[in-house]
Amino acid sequence: MPLPHPPETPGPTIRHATAADLDVITDLHTRARATYYRGRVPDAQLDSPAERDRWREGWGRSLARPDATVLCAERDGAVVGVASYRHEDGAPTDTVKLFQLHVDPDNWRGGIGTALHRTCVAGWRSDGIATAHLEVYWHNQRARAFYTRHGWQPDETRRPTPDATHLDLILPVGPASSQRRRPTS
Repeated sequence: MPLPHPPETPGPTIRHATAADLDVITDLHTRARATYYRGRVPDAQLDSPAERDRWREGWGRSLARPDATVLCAERDGAVVGVASYRHEDGAPTDTVKLFQLHVDPDNWRGGIGTALHRTCVAGWRSDGIATAHLEVYWHNQRARAFYTRHGWQPDETRRPTPDATHLDLILPVGPASSQRRRPTS
């Protein structure tokens, strides 16, 4: 007799973040960073209240910027993921930079990062973005594999130096109207 299948975990709800989310976003970011940077970055940078405050200020600036998009992924009423992007100052208008994408470590491999990424890409296409950029920590193999699965590739125009801590990645996006459509039969 076959075993019953566990119920499918419903996908997260993606919404725009508000200033009321600031502490939840900061805590999630702090937990995620501590999980994937532990052993590579001094613990003081991961655990100090001053470091948390620095990230809280950064997220506060992102939430206050009218040109930034900050998204929250929710499941069962709890914020379980966050993403932030905007046009980089001085960059071409058809490019965007993904500054942050974090999933609460207790929810890794649950489709949350993919749902956030899919929402970002849909927003970029609707805004006519041709190219997205991001920087990923060189030793964060989990994140690098995630981005590779989603079509990101090393940016050949930004080759890392031998002592680089981050790798620049690029994703050709193209606006929705320029995407190839499958012929219907």
